[in-house]
Amino acid sequence: MNTMRVLSAAILLAAVCALAQLSNSVPPPATRNLKPATHSMTNKLTKTDAEWQKELTPEQYRVLREKDTERAFTGKFWNTHEQGSYKCAGCGLMLFKSEAKFDSGCGWPSFSAPAATNAIATHDDTSFGMHRIEVLCPRCGGHLGHVFDDGPAPTGQRYCINSASLKFEKADESAAKPDEKK
Repeated sequence: MNTMRVLSAAILLAAVCALAQLSNSVPPPATRNLKPATHSMTNKLTKTDAEWQKELTPEQYRVLREKDTERAFTGKFWNTHEQGSYKCAGCGLMLFKSEAKFDSGCGWPSFSAPAATNAIATHDDTSFGMHRIEVLCPRCGGHLGHVFDDGPAPTGQRYCINSASLKFEKADESAAKPDEKK
C-alpha cells in the first residue's frame, strides 16, 4: 500500500513538473549543471528513529526520514507569499529565503536558490526508474524534495520542496533567531 502511494506520488510529481516545464516562459540554458554537490557540515545532527518519531509529526517523519512526498497542492507553504525564511522542520537550519520563492505551478513550494551555497546538500536519486537530484538538509540529512533544471533566471533551477519538511518564520521573527538547533 505504501509503495503504491509513493509510486503514485512520484508519477503525479513527474506529470505536474512536466506540465510546469511546458508552461515555463524562460527556457533553461543548456549550460546549466545540476550535478550533485559536495557539502561539509561539521555540526551534523544524528538521532535515532525513535527520537525523530517523538519530535516530528507523522507526516514530517514520512517526508524527512522516509523520503515520502506530500500530494501536490496540499502542503502548508505551496501558496505562501509572506516575507521570511524557510527552515528545516527537523533541525531548524535555514534553507531558503522567501525572495527566492516563486510560483512554478507544480503544487509544491518552489525556490530558485538556497539561502546559502552550503544550506542544502544534493544526492543522485534513481528511484522509480528516473534520474533526479534529491535535495537534503546538510545538518540532519532530512529529505526536502528535488531540484530540477527548469527554473527562472538567473539560476535556472527549481528547488521543489515538500512543505512538511519546512518551518516558516516571518521576516520579523527570523531576524531575532538566525539558526535554531534542537
